[in-house]
Amino acid sequence: MKEFDGRIRLVFKDRPLARHALARPAHEAARCAGAKGKYWAYHDRLFAEQPAFERANLLLYAGQVGLDRAEFARCLDERRFAADVEADVQQALALGIMRTPTLLVNGRRIEGAPPLEEFRAIIEQALRERR
Repeated sequence: MKEFDGRIRLVFKDRPLARHALARPAHEAARCAGAKGKYWAYHDRLFAEQPAFERANLLLYAGQVGLDRAEFARCLDERRFAADVEADVQQALALGIMRTPTLLVNGRRIEGAPPLEEFRAIIEQALRERR
């Protein structure tokens, strides 16, 4: 993001895969963290700790990123963001996105994680085409 200095926008969508039983609660937990301004810190913790997404771990991670654990637990237990996660899942299905990660760069689908240089070239091409 810094490299392209305001010329690109990142939109992150939830796409928990059904075969990962604890993925959906983890996505909902990230949304709870996001409601308190800690989405990316929590997101990064989840990636570092995967697949340890049991409820106790989700609460532990909340404390580690500076969230009030009791308030976070209420958000998680009430499933406050379940509908938002489900909306992202439905959007992904409508777009035919079945794998993670899947990236869209101006509509161009990229499945998997391309090498940095390749990804950079894809972004640069999209910026040229946008002019």
